[in-house]
Amino acid sequence: MKLHYDEETEKFRTELRDWLSKNQPTKAEMDAEPPKSSAHLPDWARAWQLRLFNAGLLVPGWPKELGGRDATPIQQLIYFEEFANIGPWRAYNMQGVQIITPSILDFGTEGQKERFVLPCLRGEITWCLGMSEPGAGSDLAGLSTRADRDGDDFVINGQKVWTSGAAEADFCFCFVRTDQDAPKHKGISVLIIDMKSEGLEARPLPELTDRHHGDFNEVFFDNVRVPASNLVGKLNDGWRMAAGSLAHERGMLWTGQCARIERRLRELVELGKTQKGPDGKPLNESKKFKEELGELWTSGQALKFMGYRGFSKFARGEASPEHSVMKLACGEMEQNLFLWGAEVTGPRSLDTHHKRVAYDAPAPWARQYLSSFSYTIAGGTSEIQRNIIAQRVLGLPRK
Repeated sequence: MKLHYDEETEKFRTELRDWLSKNQPTKAEMDAEPPKSSAHLPDWARAWQLRLFNAGLLVPGWPKELGGRDATPIQQLIYFEEFANIGPWRAYNMQGVQIITPSILDFGTEGQKERFVLPCLRGEITWCLGMSEPGAGSDLAGLSTRADRDGDDFVINGQKVWTSGAAEADFCFCFVRTDQDAPKHKGISVLIIDMKSEGLEARPLPELTDRHHGDFNEVFFDNVRVPASNLVGKLNDGWRMAAGSLAHERGMLWTGQCARIERRLRELVELGKTQKGPDGKPLNESKKFKEELGELWTSGQALKFMGYRGFSKFARGEASPEHSVMKLACGEMEQNLFLWGAEVTGPRSLDTHHKRVAYDAPAPWARQYLSSFSYTIAGGTSEIQRNIIAQRVLGLPRK
C-alpha cells in the first residue's frame, strides 16, 4: 500500500518547501545567538516570525489578518510535518503563539485582543504560562495562588513553578484562585500579569541538560497588583478556559513529534554506517543494532499512521480517540529512542560543548534523553494522560 496526497496538496507542500528554503534564518544566525529560553527572542527569531506572519505561514489555518491563509486541515498537517524537518522552529515563544493567543481570541475582551494578539503573533511581545504550582503539580484544580479583589485591582499572592520562559517573558497568562470558598474546580480565574510588576520575581531553575540556560523558573507573587481589566473571560471560569488552553497546546502536536522521531531514526541509520561497535565492525553489521533499529522504526511508523487514522476521522467530523493516545505514546517513544541513541554512541553522547538553538535540534544523545523527561510532563504528565484515556476514551471507572 502506498499512501499519497492529491495533486493540490502536493503543490502546497512544494510551495512551502520552496518558501522555507529561501526565507528561513541561517545556521550562522541561530548559532551566534541561541534563544535563552522559550520567551527570549533574539533579533533573528523576531524577524523570522514576522516573515512567517506576513507570508500567512505562522498559523496557516487562521485567517489572513491573523498570520494565516485559511489552510485546509490537510494543508496544516503537511505544514507541521515540513516544519519538523527543518532547523528553525516556526516560533520560539510557542506558548504565546500556540496556547495563549488563541485563548485570548476565544475568551478575551476586544481591548485585550487588540492589545495582545497581533503583537504576539508579530514577535513583538512574549508570554509565559502560569499553571503549575509546588503543592499542586499537574493538578490545576489544586492551585493555591490567590487573587483578592481590591477596588480596581486584583492583589496576587502565591507561587508558580516550572514556568517556561518566565525570566524573559513580557506577560504571564496566569491561573489564580479568586474564590477561596468554592469547590476547587470552580473558583479559578485567569489574569494577564505584566512580568515587570512590583512584587513579582522570577527565579530560573538550573537544569542538568543546560537546556535554554534556564527555561524553567519559579515565580513568586508578593502583593502583586493587577488591573481588574486584565481578567480574561468570566470570573471563576478558569477551569473551562484551562481545558481550552491545553486543547490549543496539543492541537497537531503529534505531527511534529512523529516527524522528529523519523528524523532521529534517520540519524541513527547514518550513525550505523560510520560508527564501529566493540568488535571493530560498523554498527549496521550488528544483528542487535539492526533489530533494535527495526523495532524502533516500526513503532515510529505505527504511531504516525495511528495519527493519520485519527486525523482522517477528525477531517470527517468524527471523534478521534487516537489523538488522546498520541501525546502519551509519542513522548515515551522519543524517550526510548534517545536512551538507545545514548547507549549506541557511548561516551560521545555526553559531549557538553555542543551548541544548539532548540530542544529538538541535533544534540548529544544523552542530553536529548535527559531533556526527553520534560516531554512526558509538559502539557499534562503521562500519568494524567493515562487517567484521561482510561476514563474518557475507554470509559473505565475511577476506582
